[in-house]
Amino acid sequence: MTIERVRTGSPWEEAIGFARAVAAGDRVLVAGTMPLVDGVLHGEGDPYEQTRVALTNALTALTPFGLGVDDVLRTRLYLTHARDVDAVGRAHREVFADHPPAATLVVVSGFVDSRVLVEVELEAFRETPEEPDQ
Repeated sequence: MTIERVRTGSPWEEAIGFARAVAAGDRVLVAGTMPLVDGVLHGEGDPYEQTRVALTNALTALTPFGLGVDDVLRTRLYLTHARDVDAVGRAHREVFADHPPAATLVVVSGFVDSRVLVEVELEAFRETPEEPDQ
């Protein structure tokens, strides 16, 4: 089985040593993704906007594999305040509209950047060609 990795150039990828997305067989995993675009936080203080941007960023990591929103099987949403569940859920529902994945929301004590209110992970499925019998 071939393992493919996608890096986005995020400074966190280099500092911590991870890939934004990893594909192995029919699974593609997207690492925890924050609402940062070109290193700039979007939606400071706004859990809805942060969720929307983080999900967009995570979905963008699927594009090198030819995948999109309808290929996502599972999401994990980590948020710093239970009070934000409705706003986070609304953004999630809008992004996944007709293709709802299995989802988990977890409240955590915080992130490396204290302005971040939400971080998301994705798991997606991709069709893989049948390997010939050997």
